[in-house]
Amino acid sequence: MNRPGPAITAIRSTQIVTPEGLLDGYVRMADGRIADLGRGSVPGALDVGDRLVLPGFVDPHVHINEPGRTEWEGFSTATRAAASAGITTLVDMPLNSTPVTTTVRALEEKRHAAQGKLWVDVGLHAGVVPGNLADLQQLATSGIVGAKAFMVDSGIPEFPPAGARDLEAAMRVLAKAGLPLLVHAELPQPAPVEPGPDRRALSGAARWAASRPPSWEVEALRLLIDLCRRTGCHTHVVHVASSHCLPHLAKARAEGLPLTAETCPHYLFFALGEFGDEDVRFKCAPPIRSRENASQLLDGLRAGLLDYVASDHSPAPPAMKSGGFERAWGGISSLALGPSVLFTMHPEPRDLADWFATAPARIMGLRDRGAIVQGLRADLVVFDPGKEGVIRESHLHTRHTVSPYLGKRLRGVAEMTFLAGRCVFDNGAFIGAPQGAIVYG
Repeated sequence: MNRPGPAITAIRSTQIVTPEGLLDGYVRMADGRIADLGRGSVPGALDVGDRLVLPGFVDPHVHINEPGRTEWEGFSTATRAAASAGITTLVDMPLNSTPVTTTVRALEEKRHAAQGKLWVDVGLHAGVVPGNLADLQQLATSGIVGAKAFMVDSGIPEFPPAGARDLEAAMRVLAKAGLPLLVHAELPQPAPVEPGPDRRALSGAARWAASRPPSWEVEALRLLIDLCRRTGCHTHVVHVASSHCLPHLAKARAEGLPLTAETCPHYLFFALGEFGDEDVRFKCAPPIRSRENASQLLDGLRAGLLDYVASDHSPAPPAMKSGGFERAWGGISSLALGPSVLFTMHPEPRDLADWFATAPARIMGLRDRGAIVQGLRADLVVFDPGKEGVIRESHLHTRHTVSPYLGKRLRGVAEMTFLAGRCVFDNGAFIGAPQGAIVYG
């Protein structure tokens, strides 16, 4: 690459990914925004050749765990990992911090804890739990991006699951405020729920998957569709893991309901039976399912039934990712790898931009970012689509390096990351000091 100097104000590439298609030209930045773009070049532009120039990625499903659980992660390490992947905006989930983000006071504590630590921008989701409806009404006018609820045990005692009445009441508040409700959609069913091997004869990953069958996701989704229909609330289903959900999502779309859904890199890349049965690095909820299921989820993205891909980065100290599937923490650490995982499975630049930037920004109401369009924020990533490598601990940048991706070969690497026109990551090096800000919804 031809570097004009430290103050980069324009980038030239043969492959700038815009909503209209690939542009052989330049994008110019000024005052933190995209000043203009066009064919050819401009004086002083950084020429990145055939590397992709993409909008900065947006990940609306991250567990940062600060304040209170910085031994798990934290704002500094999480946002450094994000910057290394070309992710310029994160949205933090409300449950793995202490206190959980179910009051305005807790929201302000989290914003205060983030000061001076952000390498990329961070928005905040609030929490919906039984009994916090009055708090939710205040939170809805306090700059949150959305609100998150569980329909099953979250693993955090202070964040219990919400029942149908709690969900409906919260959805009416959020609909009035124009905010989405994000839901962990698993609804436990009486056993046995479906034919298959006796769970008692299984062990490890297979037993874990059988203990949370696809019917849990389907029944939760059916209830959410009904509540969405009754309240008009934008309802977003997080981490769809079962392809059995796709027909129900299709029906909701056909009905015109304001319902959206995401899946995660690990549900596309990994498959049950392709990793060690006792390897708890792969434990997550909902569970990882078959290779056929993973292929069907990718088809769901292509068909528009799933809107985007988010990491659900859920790290924990190494001691908590041990002890077998019955005891280990359920969460996968992948924040620095998501775009590369998606590109490995589906090497289409326009879909990478849409599924990891444009769609999540639009769906979460972050209207000033997510696409290379004049006037939007100059959040950009220079991405080498041809570079491949085996993932090592040094690639992760998170507080802990327990990850199922270690040793896996991925294709596509973020080389440079620009946040509001400033280069914050350059070929393995973090540039300057943290410049990120809290994003208000």
